[in-house]
Amino acid sequence: MTGVVATMGFLSGLRGALGACLALFVLAGAAGAQTALFETRAKQAFMIDAETGTVLFSKDPDAAFPPASLAKLMTMEVVFNAIRTGRLTLDDEFHVSEYAWRTGGAPSRTSTMFAALGSSIRVEDLIQGVIVQSANDGCIILAEGMAGSEENFAQLMNERARELGLTRSVFRNSTGLPAEGQFVTARELVQLATHIWREYPEFYRYYSQPEFTWNKILQRNRNPLLGMNIGADGLKTGYTEASGYAIAGSAERDGRRVFVAMSGMESENQRAEEARRMIEWGMRAFDRIELFAAGEVVGEAKTYGGAKSGVALRADGPVAIFVPITNRDRLIARIVYEGPVVAPVEEGTPIGSLKVWIGDMMSQETPLYAAESVGQGKIHQRAFDAVEELLIGWLRWRLRELRVDWRRQDYWCEDLAPYALVYAYLSPAAMPELARKAWSEMRPGSVLVSYRFAIEGMPADEIIPVGTGEDDCLHVWRFPEGADRG
Repeated sequence: MTGVVATMGFLSGLRGALGACLALFVLAGAAGAQTALFETRAKQAFMIDAETGTVLFSKDPDAAFPPASLAKLMTMEVVFNAIRTGRLTLDDEFHVSEYAWRTGGAPSRTSTMFAALGSSIRVEDLIQGVIVQSANDGCIILAEGMAGSEENFAQLMNERARELGLTRSVFRNSTGLPAEGQFVTARELVQLATHIWREYPEFYRYYSQPEFTWNKILQRNRNPLLGMNIGADGLKTGYTEASGYAIAGSAERDGRRVFVAMSGMESENQRAEEARRMIEWGMRAFDRIELFAAGEVVGEAKTYGGAKSGVALRADGPVAIFVPITNRDRLIARIVYEGPVVAPVEEGTPIGSLKVWIGDMMSQETPLYAAESVGQGKIHQRAFDAVEELLIGWLRWRLRELRVDWRRQDYWCEDLAPYALVYAYLSPAAMPELARKAWSEMRPGSVLVSYRFAIEGMPADEIIPVGTGEDDCLHVWRFPEGADRG
């Protein structure tokens, strides 16, 4: 059952005579395609808003497929990074080897800038040849010039991909020509494209260059989006027999920018039309909502051994999200972190992230940082935290095979309906109130678990020993389908 596991505990923040905290395990389900909002003939697709990182559309975004010429995005990132770090300049020249000429030049009958065998070409001309014309010879010339061989350059591509957080993509050559074990995903293509735009504005302009004349040969940009008057300014197309037609695109309009990657289309025309439709939809079908202002406290993370039971969290700036105009699904936001956070904690320390779901799809993830410093607590505070963590650790161990997020809140204020399991570590006095709340709010199929304390008048469905003491047990109540909620 997809849902949330919640644990409630008696902590230092008191509410009257009782204190309660709610910690959530969010059971992670795969984000499905937004077929109710938008449909596409692409087999894989992923689109984000550049400013907020909001996922606007997702369809099988982590499925691997051969990149074809989309691999050239990674090739260019390696080149741009080398220029940025001073290892390469635009005026450097590289020699055209026989391998580059035969594999990617005129004899190859593939996309080429017609580099002459034995000639030398400036790096800037090679960059434009690769970006505008998708020149395979240009890629190989750059690869050999920078790394000695295409094989060595592919190793640089993979190393750099991992540095950028691309964990699934694998590159075997600089061109994207068919090679066993070479693949990318739509999500990581968008991540890469966004990175290039953000980090290399001085080079990103090449992607919108409509044409390039070199060696008296006029070559036009192969990106069909550039001529559609939709604000497109990048990036790359690709095609293989195995995966069909693909594209990585970007467009900016009225101060908004979107990035999209699509694959698995059946023709050039279909690729152009599907990409155009998705970009147009992404630009018009969403409203911007600000969730938190810059500097505003987003929530709190539980601390261990601290002078305070929790540390306030904030984002690095305002937190905004784009929501579909026609979508009535509930927006759910959760703070996710590895916890508890061990004190002392310095202000500005990275703690976790704020994850936002629209319906079943996670639409945004924003890093969160400590909004304050929290010193180490006194001995009795650290002892109390140690006992609490012993109990929570047991539950974490039992749920170790599940993909879950952890969260805590005041149970008096929390609606228990979304949760699949609630684990309580309260005082006996709190249990009757919790029972009434759980019985009225928790959905059929969910489970309530209490450490040590039973609920008077509500016999447990199961009692599980967890220690050597007489009271060291879990009381389990299940809410069956069709239960009378009274």
